[in-house]
Parts: sequence; C-alpha cells; structure tokens
Amino acid sequence: MNENPHRDEHSKRNPAGELHAQLRATRADFERQLEARRLQFEKTNEKIKQKSGRNLLGAIGIGVALGAILLLSLLVNKDLFMLFAAVLLGISSVELSTALRAMGRRVPRIPTAVTAVVAVPVAYYFGVFAAIGVAIIGVVFVSAWRALEIKRGVHAIADVSLLRDFKAAAFVQAYVTVLGSFAVALVSQPNGQWWTLAFLIIVVSVDTGAYVSGLNFGKHPMAPKISPKKTWEGFAGAGVAAIIAAVLLSIFMLGQPWWFGLILGPILLVTATLGDLGESHIKRTIGVKDMSSWLAGHGGFLDRLDSILPSALVTYVIYVLVVH
Repeated sequence: MNENPHRDEHSKRNPAGELHAQLRATRADFERQLEARRLQFEKTNEKIKQKSGRNLLGAIGIGVALGAILLLSLLVNKDLFMLFAAVLLGISSVELSTALRAMGRRVPRIPTAVTAVVAVPVAYYFGVFAAIGVAIIGVVFVSAWRALEIKRGVHAIADVSLLRDFKAAAFVQAYVTVLGSFAVALVSQPNGQWWTLAFLIIVVSVDTGAYVSGLNFGKHPMAPKISPKKTWEGFAGAGVAAIIAAVLLSIFMLGQPWWFGLILGPILLVTATLGDLGESHIKRTIGVKDMSSWLAGHGGFLDRLDSILPSALVTYVIYVLVVH
C-alpha cells in the first residue's frame, strides 16, 4: 500500500523537477571531482616547484606561447623572426641592466635597449660583424650617456665609477647583443631558419632532459655553489635527449648524415649547460634570483635565453664550416 499517495501523484505530475534535481546532483559531483583534481595538481605542482624551483603550470603556458611565436616567425616569414629577436634582445638587455644595479653598477637602460634593437636588423641584412660594430658603438653611446648623468647629478649613487659602469655596459652588449646577433645572422643565411630551429629544438631537449631526469633521479649536485638544483643525473638525461634530437634533426631537417648528430648534440649539450651555469653565476654574483619576474615560471626573458645565446654562436660557426 502506498503510504504517501500525494508524493507519488506529485512525482508523476512533475518529471521536470526530478530531472532538475538529478542535474544538480550530477553538477555537484562534477564540481567536487574537479576541485579534488585541482587540489591534487596544486599539491603536485608545489612538490615540483620545491624540488626544481619552477612553477610548472606557468612555465608550460609561457613556453607554449613563446614556442608558437617562434615557429610562426621562422616558418612563415624570416623577417618576423628579426622583429621577434629585436623585442627579445631589447627586453633582455633592459633586464640585465636593471639587475646590475643590485651590485651598484648603473647602465642606462634606454640607450642599451636601443643598441640591442638596432643591432638586430644590422645582423640580419649586413652580417654579424656589422652587428658587433654596432654593439661597440653602443657601448660608447651608453658610456657617454652615463657620463652625462654623472655630470648632471642624475641617478647619482654613493660609489660612482664611470669605469666600472663602462665595463658593465660592455658586458651587457657582449652577452646579450653580440651573442643574440649570431642567431639573427644565422636565420638570414640560405636555409638558416632550419638550422636555427634545429639548434633551438636541441637546446630545449637539453633543458627538458635535464629537468625530467634531474627531477626523478637527481642525487649528485653538478655545481652546488652556482646552481644547487643541477645534478649529474640531469646532465646525463640531457645528453641522451640532445643526441637523439640532434640525430633526428640532422637527417630530417638539416640534410646531414646521421653521425653529424653525434657531433652536434654533445657540442650543444655543452654550450647550453655552460650557458645556463654561466647565467646562474652572473645572478649569484649580482645577488638576484631571477633577472626579472615578467614570465611566470621562467623568471625573465634572459633566464630563457641563457642556454640559447652561446649555442647560437657555436651553431653559426658550425653552419659556416659545414655549408660554406
């Protein structure tokens, strides 16, 4: 016997109400699962961040965005890469100039950025040696700007030294503008965009291999006083990734025999690793953790170019020797 005929009758009359209740229950269950996944991801991301020093989600997002712009610029129109490089080198020179202030060195940022931006099209159209000439003129320009600041009492600091500021200006131009110009000059060469894309993929493979291998197996620090999180296990993983990538790219992208990858891979493994360690040493000397905080999970733009800049120089030399 039905104890509640009214409820039964109401259920028959209101099927939409039952459907609405089921939808609300399903939605609530979905939201609970989504929240649980979010908390689990944040917990995992925090563990990775503590071990590697990176915000994984931010790093992936920024990396995908920069990679997409890079591919577009290299594969669609090489002139776009020139513009992209000008922006990157201009920003990176400003980052380094700003960071140097932490150790009492003042490099005027406006003329520094202008020099880096001007050197890019010069390298693209007239070659790397012309770009080096622009960088040298830029050092004089920046130093004259700084001398004028000191004379007028603008941005005066307690320990004023035009000579030390001159050396700092020369360092910024050599490290950012000159090394970056080799990548731009390489792209301007016949099929240079493929060589540039290949060496960038290998450098990214080095970074990824070191990251994954070091995160899972890293026990023995590689250079604890410079970069405590780098390990020999990570370096080994980076080597394997670099060689595999270099062999495949040599065959399918560069038109070289497979054994060319056995040479190119280890060379770029060394340049990328030294570039990374070199920038870490610079930051420790200056006393900063990152060159800036403009890129989530990456630090600054220069923090992403540290492995690329010396690798660009070496790849350009290899290209000249092999192709020409």
